[in-house]
Amino acid sequence: MTVLRSGVATDIGRARDSNEDRASAGDNLFAVADGMGGHLGGEVASRVAVETLERAYERTPTIAGLREAFAAANAAIWEQSLRVDELRGMGTTLTAAGLTVGTDGRDVMCLANVGDSRAYLMSGGMVRQVTADHSLAEERVRHGEMTEAEAETHPHRHILTRALGVGPDVDVDLWELHVQSGDRLLLCSDGLTNEVSVEQISQVLHSVKDPRKAARALVDRANAHGGSDNVTVVVVDVLVGEDGNAEPSVVSRVTATGAPVGALPETTPAEPETGPVQAVPSTTAPPVEPRAPAVTLPANAASDMFVAAPITSAVRTLAPPEYHPPPKEVAPQPKETRRQRRRRLGVPRRITVRVVLFLLLILAVPAGGIAVVRWYSMDNWYVAVDHGHLAVYQGRQGGFLGFKPKLLDLTGVTTTEVLPFRLPVLRQTVNEPSLGAGERYIANLHQEFIAQRDAAPLGSE
Repeated sequence: MTVLRSGVATDIGRARDSNEDRASAGDNLFAVADGMGGHLGGEVASRVAVETLERAYERTPTIAGLREAFAAANAAIWEQSLRVDELRGMGTTLTAAGLTVGTDGRDVMCLANVGDSRAYLMSGGMVRQVTADHSLAEERVRHGEMTEAEAETHPHRHILTRALGVGPDVDVDLWELHVQSGDRLLLCSDGLTNEVSVEQISQVLHSVKDPRKAARALVDRANAHGGSDNVTVVVVDVLVGEDGNAEPSVVSRVTATGAPVGALPETTPAEPETGPVQAVPSTTAPPVEPRAPAVTLPANAASDMFVAAPITSAVRTLAPPEYHPPPKEVAPQPKETRRQRRRRLGVPRRITVRVVLFLLLILAVPAGGIAVVRWYSMDNWYVAVDHGHLAVYQGRQGGFLGFKPKLLDLTGVTTTEVLPFRLPVLRQTVNEPSLGAGERYIANLHQEFIAQRDAAPLGSE
């Protein structure tokens, strides 16, 4: 039976106005999330990630369940960012460890990670980084394109290649840790690792025995070194685990099927699983959700909306009454009125003001309906791909009740001049509030592509 004890510390830092980090430390689940996307978006993303993770893992506390919990957290953030305009662009890192039973029947710690919030394991007298940062600079270090020293000062070191909530799906790195008595696990946001070296982190983990005091000491060190970001730390001690020995605990990567794929090297962090690289700058808003065709309301529409049903009018034409000539009688007949004479002779009824108003009313109903339909069908702009180029259209995708979308601007930006991970959403269309907003969205995508292309070292293409 494994017995754990944990400590948590978090701080806003010395340069931020709010704390977008979030931490969790329960009986068998521990997590750190670092939100991005602005004050409100970052706080919401990290909170939603941790709360969804806790609920999902409580239902299925297994290695596969931890992966599913990450997927649930990603979906929850993505869906909320599509519903609320103020939350567009939000995302978060997430690193979590859960106590469960391994495939061999023994207690293990399952560890999962997305982003650049790290996990370190102190075991067998040494501290080693388990997770691999999903950042642009670290990806280049792993591919031999720059050194660790260069990565620490690279202008794109904070650009993530993977994060929760920036797309409908996400790849998750997963490990299995057979921890021993005396081991110590550290989860932390980059507010710690950007300010405090691994050597100093190791010194605190070895010297401060109480996990709560160790977590606070690490946060204090980050602030003492500048505190340029929010900093959050969770320290988990293994009070009772497997019988300890002089060797570090075994750490294994876990595949998508849940099977370990080999022990982690003792002196180097694990390499990331192969997967598509998706650059996700924290200041770039993700595309909005494509809206359904016809009269289905968009997910982020105002609550007080209605769809008018087609109005039909039936006009019944009354035939003039039959004229029956009076019987021939000797008795004198009353004098025929003018109206009776006009009716008898078949003279059309005179058009009066009342008749005109009635006709106008009948015509106004369908005309008003057409005007409403036209307004609804054209009161929308969206960005789409047109023969390999990004274009801005006005109208509803696919048309609405006969009103086809209108091409307003076929830009010179092609699909090869935007980041690959943006294309799936672009091909489903991206709704914008105006033509100008659509053009700015395309320009931002192009600038994002140029920034990453220019950041690539010479000769890497």
